[in-house]
Amino acid sequence: MKAKDKMAYILRVIGEMFPNAHCELNHRNPFELTIAVLLSAQCTDETVNKVTADLFKKYETPADYLSVPLDELEQDIRRIGLYRNKASHIQKLCRMLLDEFGGEIPHRHEDLTKLPGVGRKTANVVVSNAFGVPAIAVDTHVERVSKRLGIAKVDDNVLEVEKKLMKLVPRELWTDTHHRLIFFGRYHCKAQNPQCPVCPLLDLCKEGRQRMKMNADRKAKAN
Repeated sequence: MKAKDKMAYILRVIGEMFPNAHCELNHRNPFELTIAVLLSAQCTDETVNKVTADLFKKYETPADYLSVPLDELEQDIRRIGLYRNKASHIQKLCRMLLDEFGGEIPHRHEDLTKLPGVGRKTANVVVSNAFGVPAIAVDTHVERVSKRLGIAKVDDNVLEVEKKLMKLVPRELWTDTHHRLIFFGRYHCKAQNPQCPVCPLLDLCKEGRQRMKMNADRKAKAN
């Protein structure tokens, strides 16, 4: 099977499993989405949504985040991992938005990555979900699934994974691909205890087949 045909098959199967895959970070506008994605680094979307439920009521604009001392903002997000660094990034980001972008989240990817705490992945999420620009953001789930299914090599870095996905997937499907791979990794092909016995893509997953063989051998020895 050619690489593009294999990718199309994978996306078709995952699409059938998760037809409603979408961004699970709660937000009302591009600014809130940017803050939520910044907070989500090394943290679950579920925890971020719990924190932002109150955070987004207290702070609605960049000026709001700058109107309080840094330690107050830290306390508001202290349930989030790395909350001190993230609070600092948020205030610096808000200052830059006011000074350079009229208080609005910029539409261009290159401008987004200038913002403190906003890397390539965050920028991809924002442009695709807030502004409708096709993009593939490679988070831990997308990276894991891509490598397990042989789309990328085990030693590929995040950028290499992104480039390979962009090459194999039609541009108009980039955003959907991002969401589908995340859902597949988050709810099915988990880091720990992936659902290999019921996985429709097991034949494409070397790690999954090895895991199944090890389990079978373990049971055989036990008997």
